[in-house]
Amino acid sequence: MPRRTPNPHTAAGERILATASELFYERGIRGVGVDLIADEAGVTKKTLYDRFGSKDDLVAAYLRRRRERWVDWFSARLAARVAAGARPGAERVLAALEIAEEWAQDNRRGCAFVNAHAEIGGLDHPGNAVVLEDKRYMLAAFTDLLREAGYPDAEARGAQVHLLYEGAIIAHTTHAQPDAFGTARAAAATLLASTAAR
Repeated sequence: MPRRTPNPHTAAGERILATASELFYERGIRGVGVDLIADEAGVTKKTLYDRFGSKDDLVAAYLRRRRERWVDWFSARLAARVAAGARPGAERVLAALEIAEEWAQDNRRGCAFVNAHAEIGGLDHPGNAVVLEDKRYMLAAFTDLLREAGYPDAEARGAQVHLLYEGAIIAHTTHAQPDAFGTARAAAATLLASTAAR
């Protein structure tokens, strides 16, 4: 019998994805099996596999959903800061870091993408592409904010701010620094002040 094409776009698929998303984030990807997901979602394992194909594909779907939520949330809040008068350049970059801190405060287990990458490891896992896409999105966001302000070295400065952002996420999650994002903002302000925009 030919294998059915996975179809997550059903009510059962949505329940499975919502359940898996909560469990993967709270307990870790390796700590959650398909039996538990199916049981918590009120479906059979067959239904889970019919909708997603494999646990790896379900993990990738979870990460895609998480990324969509983050991008929508981040974009809306940054647009609100711009509408409220945040000026191009350093002010908008610092606002972006403040927005990231707000998200981190509400997501106590840290960055879902960093956590997932630590668990799924190998480059052949379908979730790795989503993790990389998220990291590239934030790198581009910082670079674009500086390019819009006329920084002549926007790409290099954007990459440096992105490293401060990523470091703040890790330091915040591990409690290595009590004010990781504040430290990152201070470092970004110093960094951006050292190169004037055109």
